Amino acid sequence: MLNIRSQKNHSFCDHARRNFLKVGALGIGSLTLADLFRLEATAGIGSSTKALINIHLGGGPSHQDMFDLKPNAPSEYRGEFNPVATNVPGMDICEHFPLLAERGDKFAIIRSLTGMINSHSDFHTQTGYSNRDLQNVGGRPAIGSVIAKLQGPNENGAPPLISYSGDYPGYLGPVYRAYKPQGGSLKLNRSLTEERLHSRTDLLADMDRIRRDMDKSGQMSALDSYTQRAVDVVTSGEVANALDINKEDKAVVERYGNNDGRMFLTARRLVEAGVRVVNFRWGSWDTHSNNFKTLSKQLPKLDRALSALLDDLHSRGMSDDVTVVMWGEFGRTPRINKNAGRDHWPRLATCFLAGGGMRTGQVIGRSTKFAEAAQDRPVMLQEVFATLYHNFGIDVEKTTLQDPNGRPQFLVDHRTPIHELI
Repeated sequence: MLNIRSQKNHSFCDHARRNFLKVGALGIGSLTLADLFRLEATAGIGSSTKALINIHLGGGPSHQDMFDLKPNAPSEYRGEFNPVATNVPGMDICEHFPLLAERGDKFAIIRSLTGMINSHSDFHTQTGYSNRDLQNVGGRPAIGSVIAKLQGPNENGAPPLISYSGDYPGYLGPVYRAYKPQGGSLKLNRSLTEERLHSRTDLLADMDRIRRDMDKSGQMSALDSYTQRAVDVVTSGEVANALDINKEDKAVVERYGNNDGRMFLTARRLVEAGVRVVNFRWGSWDTHSNNFKTLSKQLPKLDRALSALLDDLHSRGMSDDVTVVMWGEFGRTPRINKNAGRDHWPRLATCFLAGGGMRTGQVIGRSTKFAEAAQDRPVMLQEVFATLYHNFGIDVEKTTLQDPNGRPQFLVDHRTPIHELI
């Protein structure tokens, strides 16, 4: 077994909550990156460049102050912000989104999202289910873990799933956990150069060849290639470079808003490097008090970073392949409370969607006059997930996965993608 140790607080993979990446044969009590490549080979590693950036606005963003304003409502419902027209007729958003307003044709808004859960967790915005579902077999897996299972790593060996938020492999097991970079970069320990790494892997390969020769069934024949791919992830530099924002042009970093937009830029760099699903949380949106004061500071930062991401996906020819979804765990109460805030409101939320070859430049659904419920075209949470899977080329009507008891499980219960988008 070869251990590539990383510097403290710079763990690339936290499968066993250890601060190193293992490359080589199967370890005892833990799964290695090479093991992941071997186990996922049965899924058929594809050349697909489809990817998903899942942005979770933790705390529950105020839907009626961002993408579903009610300017004609009484002041105790309306709030302090005014709507502004986008470049799509009839599609208005908050005045603190001037950059997004110029790009209304590049995204879609769902104003009638239902099925949210009153819990401060991103579990349901990663899985489409409650965390109580299928607990007897490990729980529901996140969409990133499902994509890792069905499509595996990209051809360049990039990990299929990187998460800066929750990690929910569910009944698929720990091999489909997310990689969780800590501290930004993936680096070799200074005491282990690439030359020494390859020298050790050469020795490992010799030992593996002996084992392969002894294996009458031939099941060892592919081991060398999996081990080499695991080494390549570390030494080729694609993912490591993507994680190092310092290698990005300073003008681009500035366009995203420097530190405020770092995660948006990192996500773009990671999917460009071959990662299939990137999850991250951004901001703090639990505005029980000072809702408008908080949002007046946060919304311009979100406007800048999200607009830069949309621009990059289009200018780099990625908008048909990379889907962006942005949402929170629920919406906020229609009536403003005595602390100038809004409280939890799981009955209704909004969802922002872009890319993925979808038909953007539209609003789907309509809420009631105070934004307390869906009035027209209610959209279920799982319909969004059916659409996300569809964008990966996965037929949710037919695709099932086996749980540990051998029972087939559909990816979602509501299996019809949003027809307005596809």
